Amino acid sequence: MSIDSWFAAPAAALLCGLLALAPLGQQVLQRGVVFIDLAVAQAAAAAALWVAALVDHPSWWVTQALAAAGALVCAGAVAGLARRWPAQREALIGLLYVAGASAALLGARQDPHGRERLADLLATCAAAVLLTRRWLPNNTFFYGSFAVVASLAVPVLGLFVVFAALIVPALWRRAGLSARAAGLVTALGAASGLALSWAWDAPSGACVALALAATGVAAAARRPDGHG
Repeated sequence: MSIDSWFAAPAAALLCGLLALAPLGQQVLQRGVVFIDLAVAQAAAAAALWVAALVDHPSWWVTQALAAAGALVCAGAVAGLARRWPAQREALIGLLYVAGASAALLGARQDPHGRERLADLLATCAAAVLLTRRWLPNNTFFYGSFAVVASLAVPVLGLFVVFAALIVPALWRRAGLSARAAGLVTALGAASGLALSWAWDAPSGACVALALAATGVAAAARRPDGHG
């Protein structure tokens, strides 16, 4: 397999994920709900597992629709908890994550199909988020958009990559970069992770997550005035 063909599909999926998650990440940091993606992803996974357990050979569309519904319910719960008890929001989001993980463990089995179609839908979501990003400060629109994007991105990219792709661009924005520059730095970090994965013949998700983590640390170390 040539390096070009090996890079094409994961690189395209990763780019779509970065484009969809970067605008959402800035809103996540502003709201102080950093661990929302963990809770929402677990809720989506739990819903999908229970559909597979209770319905004989459910269609991919039914499974994905229920996963998105689970994510939306969790995102709504996060919004309500953050509004009702803002000082405890991160702890409460952590409890939602635990509840979702426990529900997922109780599910009987998982449907492994539809990864390629998820990648296609993720590309559509990336375009939609970019076109509607001016509405993201609205709580209802943000939590709904986040739930849909997370329910698609996590199965395609993995939870660690999604978390890093969500947070790293926002950290670079806080470090003083423009949205375009922050996205470019994050994309270069992700590309270096893919390159390391190729060179070491290692899992791409872990390599990309590590590279993005290093990129995020570099953002935190950079002062807004541009000096190290």
